[in-house]
Amino acid sequence: MKKLFSIVFAMTALVFSLQAQPPGGGGGDPEAMKARMKERIKPMLVQQAGVSDVEADKILDINFDFQMKSRPIRMDQSLSEDDKKKKMKEAEDARDASMKAIPLTDEKMAKVKAFYEEMRKRQQEGRGGQGGGQGRGQGGGQGRGGQQR
Repeated sequence: MKKLFSIVFAMTALVFSLQAQPPGGGGGDPEAMKARMKERIKPMLVQQAGVSDVEADKILDINFDFQMKSRPIRMDQSLSEDDKKKKMKEAEDARDASMKAIPLTDEKMAKVKAFYEEMRKRQQEGRGGQGGGQGRGQGGGQGRGGQQR
């Protein structure tokens, strides 16, 4: 009986540890997460937003830092929606100021924002089908028949 209890307890702990990822999501080392993000996104960012490799590295660093700062704000259940909006606005303003300090022209800044907006849309659409790129969306209840590509 004790052995069965131990096994059930270990399995429960495993399930909860898999669900309770560290801040920033996806589990694991933030530097490794940043490296994977750069590997996946940088080529598209350079091509679609017309930024240089150096600018793309800086943009990706700034956006990764923003994600690391904004996730705890979004997840903080002790904050009211107004407080969350206020803190997110501050974080977004700081991110935008860092982008302009790269320096990015207004035209490149607009292209970068459009790039990320398009990425966000594709990720939201993909959650039900092909996933958001971080282990989500495997099946998602829609199956392959629901995709229109």
